Amino acid sequence: MLALFRLILIALFVVIFGVFGTIFCLFRPFNPKNVHFFAQTFSKMAKVLGVNLLIRRAPGAETSSPCLIIANHQNSYDIFTISGALPPRGVTIGKKSLKWIPFFGWLYWLSGNILINRNDRRAAQKTLQQTADIITQQNVSVWMFPEGTRSYGKGLLKFKRGAFELANVANVPVMPICMSTTTGKIKLNRWNNGTVIIDIMAPRELTAEQKKNSRVAADEYHALLKDKLEQLDAEVDQINQGITA
Repeated sequence: MLALFRLILIALFVVIFGVFGTIFCLFRPFNPKNVHFFAQTFSKMAKVLGVNLLIRRAPGAETSSPCLIIANHQNSYDIFTISGALPPRGVTIGKKSLKWIPFFGWLYWLSGNILINRNDRRAAQKTLQQTADIITQQNVSVWMFPEGTRSYGKGLLKFKRGAFELANVANVPVMPICMSTTTGKIKLNRWNNGTVIIDIMAPRELTAEQKKNSRVAADEYHALLKDKLEQLDAEVDQINQGITA
């Protein structure tokens, strides 16, 4: 019964905010401020999931300068959890087909996120440069999931190189964000699903070797987030002790 109640609340929330959010964005279309506002709003739904979000920012993570944000991608709950870590003037990259999805897709597009055609590899280099131009000209930070897809409890998947190539072309630092494991930890029929920690690290410039070889950058940042994920999971296990399955 609790699971059904939560699913109904989530569905109503997505529809209502999809409709009214889209109308709002019609008066201020493609403004990066929209993305931050709705990301923060969607993250409030973590409470409905029975999750206590703990978002931590390292010194230097409050910078307003443009950067390339990378984060681990776990499951469909991400939109209600890790979205809360999106900084002001931060936008995300999504599939072009998203804008045809009623309610959420319309809001995602009009709010100011960047839509690309992931299936057209021939246009990949052009898209890379266009996105880099958006970062510098519009003074925005771009959020990408370098795994390329949700991990669904498989651990941190191998990183693709695109995010780091974009950081190099745009000449911006990389801001890593890591969220503790949520797959298998959030159960809709359980009232209290414990604490989820999101750690926002300070932006760091790509090294000369990372700029020269994006595979090196991808592997080294993968190792960084893997270590951080293990640390966060160990901390969460201690915090969540006593929560029954």
